[in-house]
Amino acid sequence: MPRLEIAEDGFRLDDDPFRIISGGLHYFRVHPGHWADRLRKARLLGLNTVETYVPWNLHAPRPGVFRLDGGLDLPRFLELAAAEGLHVLLRPGPYICAEWEGGGLPSWLLTEEGIELRSSDPRFLAAVDGYLAALLPPLKPYLGDAGGPVLAVQLENEYGAHGDDAGYLADLAGLLRAHGVGVPLFTCDQPADLARGGLDGVLRTVNLGSRVAAGLDALRTVQPTGPLMCSEFWIGWFDRWGGIHTTRDAADAAADLDRLLAAGASVNIYMFHGGTNFGLTNGANDKGTYRPTVTSYDYDALLDEAGDPTPKYAAFREVIARHAPVPGEPLPAAAPKAAYGPVPLTHTAGLLDQADALATPVTAADRPLTLEELGRPFGFVLYDTDLPTPGPALLHAERVHDRAQVFVDGRPVGVLERENHEHALAFTVPRPGARLTVLVENQGRVNYGPGLYDRKGLLGRTTVNGQPPAAWRSRALPLDSLDPLVLHPAADPARPPVGPAFHSGTFPVDEPADTFLHLDGWTKGLAWINGFPLGRYWSRGPQTALYVPGPVLLPGTNTITVLELHAAATAEVHLRATPSLGPTEE
Repeated sequence: MPRLEIAEDGFRLDDDPFRIISGGLHYFRVHPGHWADRLRKARLLGLNTVETYVPWNLHAPRPGVFRLDGGLDLPRFLELAAAEGLHVLLRPGPYICAEWEGGGLPSWLLTEEGIELRSSDPRFLAAVDGYLAALLPPLKPYLGDAGGPVLAVQLENEYGAHGDDAGYLADLAGLLRAHGVGVPLFTCDQPADLARGGLDGVLRTVNLGSRVAAGLDALRTVQPTGPLMCSEFWIGWFDRWGGIHTTRDAADAAADLDRLLAAGASVNIYMFHGGTNFGLTNGANDKGTYRPTVTSYDYDALLDEAGDPTPKYAAFREVIARHAPVPGEPLPAAAPKAAYGPVPLTHTAGLLDQADALATPVTAADRPLTLEELGRPFGFVLYDTDLPTPGPALLHAERVHDRAQVFVDGRPVGVLERENHEHALAFTVPRPGARLTVLVENQGRVNYGPGLYDRKGLLGRTTVNGQPPAAWRSRALPLDSLDPLVLHPAADPARPPVGPAFHSGTFPVDEPADTFLHLDGWTKGLAWINGFPLGRYWSRGPQTALYVPGPVLLPGTNTITVLELHAAATAEVHLRATPSLGPTEE
């Protein structure tokens, strides 16, 4: 493919004028069995480019480990894009925001006390250097200067909202060049942050969702010549637990796209297809109150979470056709959906009973250890200690990150939630030597702002009746494999046990197709099908069903496993043909 050039009057591709018309499509939020389908629908829309972030924390879950396999096979994604005739904008971070766990920064960075993230701190830059040294060599054939589809690479991400250290950006640019990136670099920032977040000699672009003229004027103020580009044109938004499902009117969003294109600007539509925060990968925000993001990243995008065209797809295609060629093929149809009906969950096992099978505790620590200290990025931390004196007791935790369920001798006595700023819980110790157990859920690391330093577990001073216990046993429960679990037939299938407990059942499939797991009557937890992590559910909504990609299912017998953290009013779940993202108005 030709190489992109940045000229005073705009982009050029092989010396011809070129306008980037792109859409956001994150390979790591889409089952790899659906990559080709989503890329085809991008081309049919009239896009000539797709944009993707690269999540450092997924590719490098531990120091010295780097993955490019399965759903992280970025070279294959780039090959499929090129086969569809699409260019690619690559955004490797190191920080990506993206409503993604920790903004893509790996949690093992937080084991370095005092480390300054997103800075020229030598420890941070050394880690970034290692990341780029692992990521970029396999991608070199896919860069535009080697004839590949990658037109340009982003430098950091909205850095102006975080700081103004041009030296740090220069260090990053140097690392990218040193590791073989020869294509143009660019930065992106919201209008007020353009001056702070840019680097001389690197193309600045603007992010906005409305007020198009003002945003482009702000870009022209700091960059009088060169291409006009909106790197994130926000056409929807993300949802948080306990909120509503956020939507944006299709005609309103299309009108702003028309304004961008009429101004001669290039654009990246954020999102063309949002996808799903599978597993435990959702991020969170904390602007005084911690707010975790839901599992669905539908984003009210042009393709919905299941990859079907929405009204915005048709509206945007009509706008794009006024400014650029659009394929003459018909609009893609919705993919078939299946309703596999109710699935009884007939087998069960208590999580606390399974703890030894899931993880070995680190014993006799003088304080609770964090998830990072235990060497795991995702999941839960399970703590226990012995209480020597019976009678009234008060547990006080300086910081709960993020949601702690408390048990005495295996019986639930209460919950402490970071979101509600809760720190103390009263209970009764029934006997000498009673066991206090605390199960802490990492509900997602903060992905924006100073809260990036988001260690998980019980942080700071944790006491019982004002004194720290003599010893804590701490263990990480990553739940990245369910193989160690031993489930038994439920004693009374009509009365599921109180959680936290695993529940499992099977169902037959003739023809695998997309479906949606509805958890009516369930409270809070996680779900898997055939070991594939669908994500979190929570009865507080707005989302009340989890998307199940068709490629996860197998012809024949399939297995559903649910970890219910509290209690369910039923022993069955339902696989239906329709989603449930929640109400759009409170």
